[in-house]
Amino acid sequence: MRITFLLPNDNLTGGTRVVATYARLLQARGHQVLVVCNAPPRPSVREALRLLRRRNWEILRQRYFPRPGHIALSGVPMRRLERHRPIMASDLPDADVVVATWWETAVWMHDLPAAKGAHVHLVQGYEIWGGPEQREHVHAALRLPNRKVAISKALKQEIEGVLGDLDMVVVTNAVDLELFYAPRRPRQQPPTVGFIFAQTPIKGADRCLQAIALARQQVPDLRVLAFGAEQPNTDWPLPPGTDFTYRPAQSLIPALYAQCDIWLFPSRQDSFGLPILEAMACLTPVIGVPIGAAPDLLPQGGGVLLSGTKDEDVLCREMADAIVRLCHIPEEEWQAISDAAYAQTRRYSWEDATSLFEGLLQQTVQA
Repeated sequence: MRITFLLPNDNLTGGTRVVATYARLLQARGHQVLVVCNAPPRPSVREALRLLRRRNWEILRQRYFPRPGHIALSGVPMRRLERHRPIMASDLPDADVVVATWWETAVWMHDLPAAKGAHVHLVQGYEIWGGPEQREHVHAALRLPNRKVAISKALKQEIEGVLGDLDMVVVTNAVDLELFYAPRRPRQQPPTVGFIFAQTPIKGADRCLQAIALARQQVPDLRVLAFGAEQPNTDWPLPPGTDFTYRPAQSLIPALYAQCDIWLFPSRQDSFGLPILEAMACLTPVIGVPIGAAPDLLPQGGGVLLSGTKDEDVLCREMADAIVRLCHIPEEEWQAISDAAYAQTRRYSWEDATSLFEGLLQQTVQA
């Protein structure tokens, strides 16, 4: 098949990693794959001044001089627009199937002629976080006629709970087992907890800050490790003494997971949560909130699923209590949870996911 993916931009987010993985594996199976990426929008003068005042140098630099994302790093054929604008038919080759990966790309896909391919919408999130106006645009995009593939059961249930039956099929994400691997190990001394840092409330770094402060009241030598694509600042600080790695190379991330005895998944909004699987693949138990894939993955024994209470203070206390418990349980009990986390990630691979996704693409073309 000739397959074209439409991407809003190339970056280092989990959603872009998913697209890059599918593109790479489909190409390895003999398909002709192209990923067409929009250019990131340039900030307005007002926004640029606001970012300068807050010294958000990294956001400004990324807007004007974007670093290579997962698509560029994957080596699959890629075409980037010269400026931020809608992707049009003239930007694309003729193909058998075209895959939208974000609500806006689904709108652009809808206007393409039939020669550009049958329409598939890879739904990677309920992308309504831009406010009421974006919510209406997202709902309109999700109602467009195409083949819809959601990345988790929870995401399908959330969207169809609002919009009704959309005949959405679920193909669950997996984890790259060649990249995310660590040897079996004992618990660290001192005990170590880790999380991904981001300067956005939906990712929940502030929850980690509060939970770790509470946990240190009972585990005073608790070591903290974090990494992320943004630098901490006074508005978004890290726990005192955090070992922080800024934009680590992809090849180094498994070793960061493996330095931890516990990984935190604190997101307020997430459609899947790839770091859950990445940490578990590196034998690191996960403490997570019940969103995305966490309700499916964590009850299997590889970590702790929190209650999901709306009370932030109670949630952070629950997270802190879980940290303390995993630090204090007998070594053999922690080892059993670590082994269960590892085993969970081996039950379903990206090759399995690609076979399902490939089959859906073929069915759509034939239909």
